Amino acid sequence: MKPKIKDVAERAGVSPTTVSRVLNNRGYLSKQTRLKVGQAMTELNYIPNDVARSLYTKKTNLIGFVFPSTANAFYGELIARMENICFELGYKVLLCNSSNQPEKEELYVAMLLGNQVDGIISGAHNRGIKDYQRSNLPVVGIDRYLSESIPVVSSDNYQGGRLATELLVQKGCTSIIHINGPRELETPANKRRDAYEEVMEGNGMTFKTYEIPVTAQEQQVDLVINCLFNENPGMDGVFASDDYLAARVLTEAKRRKIAVPEQLKVVGYDGTETMQTILPELTTIQQPLDVMAEKAVHTLIQEIEGKYDLVDTKEFVFPVKMIEGKTT
Repeated sequence: MKPKIKDVAERAGVSPTTVSRVLNNRGYLSKQTRLKVGQAMTELNYIPNDVARSLYTKKTNLIGFVFPSTANAFYGELIARMENICFELGYKVLLCNSSNQPEKEELYVAMLLGNQVDGIISGAHNRGIKDYQRSNLPVVGIDRYLSESIPVVSSDNYQGGRLATELLVQKGCTSIIHINGPRELETPANKRRDAYEEVMEGNGMTFKTYEIPVTAQEQQVDLVINCLFNENPGMDGVFASDDYLAARVLTEAKRRKIAVPEQLKVVGYDGTETMQTILPELTTIQQPLDVMAEKAVHTLIQEIEGKYDLVDTKEFVFPVKMIEGKTT
């Protein structure tokens, strides 16, 4: 039989209440008492019941992450950083890949609530999932507007879009195409497109954006990239909204024997360690992942502890950095 609290109490020579106080770190207890209880737990191989503890403390120390895909380098690296911070602060993480499917996301959010998570950090696209609206559920969005009552953490998307487009203009590009997600998505990333259009217009150039569907598979992405090249034979610059798309553009340019950067210049967005290792020549806009991860986790914990006031700050925006490589 699995040992119980009363067994630990008997072995340590204390009351079950004292064992419970040690487990939940409640009230004053001498160092000697804590050591005796700890030794008894080790000798009996006693494993505390987290569910029972949560009923007492009113916290599970569980945080849910809901993101489109951990296969994406940006999400993967951001999640890894946030998980490490959560661990250091005594929180465990339940990770959900929504695949940008509203039904899947809704089921995952319901599952997280069923497991009584203390809060959720979401980078998924689907605004309006009813459980996000619950006033008693602490939630933080990453580059996503989930509702009016949920704070958002993002990089300075407008600054990034401006830096990318201005660089291409400075390099002599006259036909610059932008690749982004659907405009109807309620995300700060749309500001990358806003900046691109304003810079193009300010320089007397025509702007044009190709949209990648949210749930696009590789074949659909390839189709958009092919159309990009087929319909714009004179383009000499591409600003892609993420490094993955920039890499696909470079692959297609190579296949068509279009010289980069002599005939075509390309700028990506994200600047993850993964892409810098795989594609070090790519010029990109780097998002400050460490700062974003820290702000997202600490804001959520402030919400959980009732110390966050949405009136003060609803959106946290952090500066980006240009990393110029050989593609421009």
